[in-house]
Amino acid sequence: MLLAIDAGNTQTVLGLYPAGKPGAELLDHWRIATSDERSSDEHALLLGQFLAQHGAKFSDISGVVVSSTVPRLTAVLREMAERYFAVPPVVLEPGTKSGMPILYDNPREVGADRIANAIAAFDLYGGPCIVVDFGTATTVDATSGKGEYLGGAIMPGIEISLDALFERAAALPRVDLSRPKRVIGKSTVASVQAGVLYGFVDAVDGLCRRFQEELGDCTVISTGGLGDVVSPHSAAIDHHEPWLTLHGLRLIYERNAP
Repeated sequence: MLLAIDAGNTQTVLGLYPAGKPGAELLDHWRIATSDERSSDEHALLLGQFLAQHGAKFSDISGVVVSSTVPRLTAVLREMAERYFAVPPVVLEPGTKSGMPILYDNPREVGADRIANAIAAFDLYGGPCIVVDFGTATTVDATSGKGEYLGGAIMPGIEISLDALFERAAALPRVDLSRPKRVIGKSTVASVQAGVLYGFVDAVDGLCRRFQEELGDCTVISTGGLGDVVSPHSAAIDHHEPWLTLHGLRLIYERNAP
């Protein structure tokens, strides 16, 4: 089986695919808090428990592919793959064959997850397309009709914005991000929910509109931990793909596997 690992700044998502079957569906997936304080052994212990739930073991893993926005964690995951799975992992980094031209001024600056998302979106929906990733940061990225990564926009993520609001405004309580009954909130909690949810919806819709002024009509795909909360209220987003990054990592593994 193929193990795909997407290590973000806040959460790490792991996905399991059948090996040697291009286009196969995701078999299982798990999500853990990202911590660069965990050793490779601790990561392996967690992963071993997840695999056991699926009825699998370390020896069933024949390939590993990694995307990481945390440099210190990249080395830990590489060590884990080599020690516990006895395979050299494919790590999405400068020099890895992605099959997609990166038209950034400095391609090394582009986060690995953004590249994986663009590759997956183009594979699923063609181009031009836009990917909105609701992660630690909210990123909006564009891919051309020729399958070129063009660049994008980055703004603070929803949870970062909420954290900053609560830290700076002592009178505001922490709230769950859910849809309020109305846009005009009748309580402090409802007002925060309306402001954050619909504020981000309109910000994303506005960015997508401006992107399309340059790209023309294109498909808009969302992903990320809070994508399923925000996407249903967006006029711009056409599809929500919760495992888009993992799909992109699987494609990258197939292009680089020994």
